[in-house]
Amino acid sequence: MIPGTTTRSVAPGSNAELAESIVAHEWSQFQRVNNEGGPASCQSNWPVFHQMRLSQFLAWPRDLLTSYAHDLEAAERSGRNLLTEKYARMMESTVPDEFHRSIEPYIPKISAARQARQERIIVMQLGWAQDFMQRYRALGASMRTLRSADDTAETTSFESYLRGELGTYSEATLALYESMMQRLIERGSNLTESIVLNTMRMAGYSTLQEAEQALEQGDRS
Repeated sequence: MIPGTTTRSVAPGSNAELAESIVAHEWSQFQRVNNEGGPASCQSNWPVFHQMRLSQFLAWPRDLLTSYAHDLEAAERSGRNLLTEKYARMMESTVPDEFHRSIEPYIPKISAARQARQERIIVMQLGWAQDFMQRYRALGASMRTLRSADDTAETTSFESYLRGELGTYSEATLALYESMMQRLIERGSNLTESIVLNTMRMAGYSTLQEAEQALEQGDRS
């Protein structure tokens, strides 16, 4: 994505204020994620982390934000780190042997019924992401690869990232996420488009078309 953020005023009690508090809480947990070989470079890049995570949360309704904020708080009280668990779950696809040997026994198990619910969400969101990438090719080219089949030890696809993240949500949060998805389907909305629009606005663009054109011109220069 295009780096950079803009100064934003946040109204007290607003969804934006709640989203900002969630990003700050995630960042705190992210700093405690143990990475083989020492801290990863992304763990010291607050501006990009802030932009990417806030873009997602600004697309969520308040009930979902509130529930996920409670998940983070409950995790702290019980000694869990949801960011550690998210990245650990991604390793099932990126480094499967290591995952099954050293990680899987130590993270909460996901039931078959829960897994099926998550996979239905993933299928819908992959469709939205693919549609977006076809309509905004320059912006799409700067996104993650889509499919877990393209994962490597160094790169994680959109599919695997989403699967890892959904696996950290409480039952209440997942149910609210499913409700959000259903409302978006009924309205004909595209969650990927909403999130990327939020990202581009924080990077200083008014519309996706403006950001797409800027990227196209940069590619030609």
